[in-house]
Amino acid sequence: MRKEQHHKGWNEIKTNDSWAIFKIMGEFVMGFEKMGSIGPCVSIFGSARTKPGDKYYGLAVSIAESIANAGYGVITGGGPGIMEAGNKGANLAGGTSVGLNIDLPFEQHDNPYIDSDKSLDFDYFFVRKVMFVKYSQGFVVMPGGFGTLDELFEAITLIQTNKIEKFPIILVGTEFWSGLMDWIKNTMLEMKTISAHDLDLIKIVDTEDEVVDIIDAFYKGRNLSPNF
Repeated sequence: MRKEQHHKGWNEIKTNDSWAIFKIMGEFVMGFEKMGSIGPCVSIFGSARTKPGDKYYGLAVSIAESIANAGYGVITGGGPGIMEAGNKGANLAGGTSVGLNIDLPFEQHDNPYIDSDKSLDFDYFFVRKVMFVKYSQGFVVMPGGFGTLDELFEAITLIQTNKIEKFPIILVGTEFWSGLMDWIKNTMLEMKTISAHDLDLIKIVDTEDEVVDIIDAFYKGRNLSPNF
């Protein structure tokens, strides 16, 4: 009897999983249709916990303004902290301000600086991550937590394995990132778990001008288009 109940529960899960495919497909279709019409953008990542008044909040606002003034839209995860700062900078510059929101039990809520027609809501992290990777001409990565590192290393992995086109990955904040990069170079590279050229597109900077210079230099003579 217990075995039959166990199998019944398993079959119910399989059925629910099958129906979930349609919801997942719906999120992909919605994302592709909206993002495909927006044009070239740069994504800004960082902690949801960074407060206005923090130096990295202010720097994210300035970076987003500079990116928008250079002709790119700005994409963030749509929430508070660094995400809010990115959308605020784009908004102040009169540029395109996109928010890819995710339903979370804490921290996440839409910030008020996203263009009303460019606020997208997702239930699935993996669908949302596809939108960042597919429609970003570059990643600007501010100090953040596990989610920020997740986005960073996924992009590096996809570029490393030639699954997507190369694009600039810019880490902002030497004091925050230098320890991680030292470990990557002195441990991973020394143990040959990565190759030296895997790190060619990762730059560490501290100012908004450096960010825009790197992006502009990379795309000089290149086409701006989705990454896959």
